[in-house]
Amino acid sequence: MAFLPITQEEVAARGWDRPDFVVVTGDAYVDHPTFGPAIISRLLEAYGYRVAVLAQPDWKTDRDFLRFGRPALAFLVSSGNIDSMVAHYTVAKRRRSEDAYSPGGKTGRRPDRAAMVYTRILKRLFPETPVVLGGLEASLRRFAHYDYWDDAIRPSILLDSGADLLTYGMGEKQTLEIAQRLNQGEPVSLLTDIRGTCYAAPIKEYRPGPAVECPSLEQVRASKREYAVSCRKQQDEQDAVRGRRVIQRHGDWMLVQNPPMPPLQTKELDEVYELPYERAYHPCYEPMGGVPAIQEVEFSITHNRGCFGACNFCSIAFHQGRAVTTRSKESVLREAELLTHHPHFKGYIHDVGGPTANFRLPSCEKQARDGLCKGKKCLAPKTCPALRADHTEYLEILREMRKIPGIKRVFIRSGIRFDYLLEDPDESFFKELVRYHVSGQLKVAPEHCSAHVLDCMGKPHFETYLKFRRRFYELTKSFGKEQYLVPYLMSSHPGSTLRDAVELALFLKRERLRPEQVQDFYPTPGTISTCMFYTGLDPYTMKEVFVPRTSREKAQQRALLQYFDPKNRAKVIDALRAAGRADLIGTAADCLAPPLPGTQAPRGGGRGKGGASWEKRRAGQKPGRPGPRRRG
Repeated sequence: MAFLPITQEEVAARGWDRPDFVVVTGDAYVDHPTFGPAIISRLLEAYGYRVAVLAQPDWKTDRDFLRFGRPALAFLVSSGNIDSMVAHYTVAKRRRSEDAYSPGGKTGRRPDRAAMVYTRILKRLFPETPVVLGGLEASLRRFAHYDYWDDAIRPSILLDSGADLLTYGMGEKQTLEIAQRLNQGEPVSLLTDIRGTCYAAPIKEYRPGPAVECPSLEQVRASKREYAVSCRKQQDEQDAVRGRRVIQRHGDWMLVQNPPMPPLQTKELDEVYELPYERAYHPCYEPMGGVPAIQEVEFSITHNRGCFGACNFCSIAFHQGRAVTTRSKESVLREAELLTHHPHFKGYIHDVGGPTANFRLPSCEKQARDGLCKGKKCLAPKTCPALRADHTEYLEILREMRKIPGIKRVFIRSGIRFDYLLEDPDESFFKELVRYHVSGQLKVAPEHCSAHVLDCMGKPHFETYLKFRRRFYELTKSFGKEQYLVPYLMSSHPGSTLRDAVELALFLKRERLRPEQVQDFYPTPGTISTCMFYTGLDPYTMKEVFVPRTSREKAQQRALLQYFDPKNRAKVIDALRAAGRADLIGTAADCLAPPLPGTQAPRGGGRGKGGASWEKRRAGQKPGRPGPRRRG
């Protein structure tokens, strides 16, 4: 197979007068199944539609948007694999110097709020042609939402952009239904009953029906408490089994979200991931240095979707959903065998994973019948007694993959839920993970060590990580290996005070971990944690949550996680004094920062509060070592 056409000349070469769909994306054109626009375009092609790709059009002129003329059916618009604002800005709101989804990693190839900008241009140029929004940026911004970069509430991106329809979630089923009905001559204005989509109707034309109504745009702008109520209602209905229609008034318009589309099941997922992808970026980018994003995923395999872990700071639950669905073992192994024939393949499968690598079962028996429990988590703060933890099939896949000729090693680099792993009474997977599937370092995400911060994150308490860590090093030693855990840690999450950051810094010192890059909490659209950040309320309890807001306090928390860097000494000292922990300023073994030149350590300094207990707990535990930079 060849890449899909990207020019009018290539469209004509295929004998088409025009494409049925033009897929517009803010990323460079990479034909790989980890790129959403590639999946949608190849799936439409498989069902007989003519598809052209318009990647990173120049929004400063109309020329690129006129390239293919008017498509027969619709424009399908996405900002790309990630939110365009996250792609452009750090958590400090500074412009990023690189864009992994653009040729040569160069920035400036797409606008801020790309999905909205592209849609407005297309509706101006082709007012009668349907424009359907999809992808992560559209999915997470489908309701009135807090926008970190504006520090304000923005309306639904559907109304903000002027699009005709919005698909949320992974999008395959709803896109095919939209395509079929448009192809049958049905106007886009009548496509108001498709699950997994949102549409807008004038209030005077909207016909009320059974629905959950969120506080309006005007109400959530006026009241942070109403915003928290709105967030909770939206999260609660994000379930394909029990989810109901959700509505939200925007002035004279009503935003209507239809119930979620059921996720793809095994046979359907197999079909999607075995489409004829080129598994590469388009050759036109070669002179520009290629597209860096392909490097992380070129020899990685996705075997599942969905995550019932549902951390509060993660967008997966609101986008993919909490229900886990999987590809068949046979399909995953066929993809592994296919990779061995790739000209760049060196014998290493970089990952066999997904949102959470070691999920291959529904969370419990009743999930398929009743959906996932509303307002509860399967793994936090404690594991639900109904949880089924079983790695049997995942382990079978890994064992058979290791036997495929041409494959030297199979690694697991996407997230392992260590709390779920510990619930499995059979340790076979844990043992083989340590023995065969760690490339020196295994990244896991305890995120913090403070119980109340972890509760705000929706994560298990720290004792679970310590139990996992202890057993990991016992197994590593038994196999005669030198391997390390690299814990992902987050600063400045809602709930985290300076004293909590000090506690985390003491943990890092005890473990002799020196993270090169610290992950600050990033308030992205559509997450419970972002709601906490904006409102200062937990949307499920309506209790107040402390939020580190000032740039000074965020910098202090971040500096504490890199207390060992001389450049951070002044900030660390400032943070320790502000936290009432000046006893940790000094040169003793348990201190976090020596005093600045010309100053004196506090009287009695040298053993911080709780320092002795940390020393005792350190005894007999093997230290970690610095890991690679964390993305984000």
